[in-house]
Amino acid sequence: MGEKVKICEVGPRDGLQMAASIMPTAVKIEWIASLVEAGIHEIEVGSFVPPKLIPQMADTAEVVRASRAMHGLTVAALVPNLKGAQRAHESGADVIIVPVSVSEGHSRANTNKGSLDQVAELRGIVDWVRAQERPMKVDAGCATAFGCSIEGHVPQERVVMVAAALAEAGVDNVVLADTVGYGNPMQVRATVRAVRQEIGPVLDRLHLHDTMGLGLANALAGLEEGIRCFDSALAGLGGCPFAPGASGNIVTEDLVFMLESMGFATGVDLDGLIRAREVLQRGLPGAALLGNVTKAGIPRTYRRAA
Repeated sequence: MGEKVKICEVGPRDGLQMAASIMPTAVKIEWIASLVEAGIHEIEVGSFVPPKLIPQMADTAEVVRASRAMHGLTVAALVPNLKGAQRAHESGADVIIVPVSVSEGHSRANTNKGSLDQVAELRGIVDWVRAQERPMKVDAGCATAFGCSIEGHVPQERVVMVAAALAEAGVDNVVLADTVGYGNPMQVRATVRAVRQEIGPVLDRLHLHDTMGLGLANALAGLEEGIRCFDSALAGLGGCPFAPGASGNIVTEDLVFMLESMGFATGVDLDGLIRAREVLQRGLPGAALLGNVTKAGIPRTYRRAA
């Protein structure tokens, strides 16, 4: 009881990259500030990808610079290659996340490269970052680790192989990502255990989507296997433009409710998250916002963990 679990909010990146409209930069920064006020201390604020591919991320450098001024916030950004890593470092990001697809089909759809080519690219990124005067963490995400809408089944052995290659490349942390939300609790438990046996605590967190409605169940399975850090998105926004059928991330508000109700301390205030939804809705007036906690209201029985 009271054991800490870290929530990494990915809404400003994963949540917005599939949005039908572009959130104004000023509102995006206000939204991030409202998340920090609610107690979120690590936020993936954007991605350094070509704006012609994902125009919603064209202002990421500006957003990173503004977010760095927010007290107590670790500013993270996704980068697909060395150029993106260099732009993230120049902008002042604290952490970069480099996705490496376990599925060859998704890898080529996402980056036009195979998985092994992505690992080689990652090694170059790690070497460049370690040579810089200002430190910056490098995390790597095993995308499509629990299934792929292009290839279907992804063998657990391949997940372990890719995770081991990422750890060998010298990253700070490895993230297992259910990019399309096809995973189930038994699969999550078995995969986390197998990867942990291979690379130990370098496996840091899970990035889960809720396509099949199993997102929180999968988070619980990861929790039972010792995972203490989870990605999530306010109001369940999200999806991958290069993975057909991928829907939103697990809902930050619902995840916090589950964890705190179980006695795990997230440091996040549910009322604050609900206020942050108001800023989000203003920035994306036509978007459908998900979340059971907001729909039902915070129960009178709810008590935050000590």
